[in-house]
Amino acid sequence: MERNWEFTNMTRVQQFVLLGLSTRPEVRDALFAVFLTLYLLTLLENTLIIYLICNHSELHKPMYFFLGNLSCLEMCYVSVTMPSLLVGLWKGPYHISFTACMTQLFFFIVLICTECTLLASMAYDRYVAICRPLHYPLLMRPQVCLSLAMASWLGGLMVSVAKTTCIARLSYCGPNVLNQFFCDVSPLLNLSCTHVALTELVDFISAIIIFCGTLLVALASYSAIGVTVLRMPSAAARRKAFSTCASHLIVVGIFYSAALFIYCRPSRIESMDLNKVLSVIYTVVTPMCNPIIYCLRNREVHTALRKSLHQP
Repeated sequence: MERNWEFTNMTRVQQFVLLGLSTRPEVRDALFAVFLTLYLLTLLENTLIIYLICNHSELHKPMYFFLGNLSCLEMCYVSVTMPSLLVGLWKGPYHISFTACMTQLFFFIVLICTECTLLASMAYDRYVAICRPLHYPLLMRPQVCLSLAMASWLGGLMVSVAKTTCIARLSYCGPNVLNQFFCDVSPLLNLSCTHVALTELVDFISAIIIFCGTLLVALASYSAIGVTVLRMPSAAARRKAFSTCASHLIVVGIFYSAALFIYCRPSRIESMDLNKVLSVIYTVVTPMCNPIIYCLRNREVHTALRKSLHQP
């Protein structure tokens, strides 16, 4: 009876306060201009990649199929987190409803988990192309590519449903201030006034399966690629093989370094400025840099772009 009385007297938080990237008015205007430019540039770059892949038959290959999926994901990904970042820089700390916060968290988890699996699929594609070139048309036929992409999106969806449901069912009875620029897992766990052991366990297990599992697939693929490349007799062949993988290795390194630092820990972590900086890396910087990194030295993309620019 006493326990029920305590719960009925706890006021459930109806909204949260996002402190944003910075609470200093003197720097917010400059940061707003910078991040708005980055947001528009990211949308433009990824839209261009999708357009080129869809409209040029020479890019209808497994590698570009996954790259098109990644570009589509990056546009959604940055559109989930960037608007709240920009609002925080424009207005300062602001209120977000509980429902809106959980909705943002749901889509964020879907997209970050899907990106992990897509990066692993792209690593596997490069492994087959370099280590088993004769079997490439069979192992990476369209049905396999479509299945890998669908598994990536469905896997991200399933993990997000589990994690978001656990977090939404926690009790939040104050304070309601999130030291972050979007609704993220760890800051929300820090605010819960009930036991979060089950939620932390779900979070930790999903992090091990999604982050560590896909990272191991990527590392195994590139370890095999490295061994194969070193055995190639021709220096020119080694350079060509390495150039096709270097861009992906850079993207994987940046993304996983930041994401694993934050998420692959079982206990709640305190919100701090370092976490916000790392969040900016994988929610803003990576989506903007991916099209540049992947296409900077890609002759097929350059050729497709020149054809598009010279069309009457």
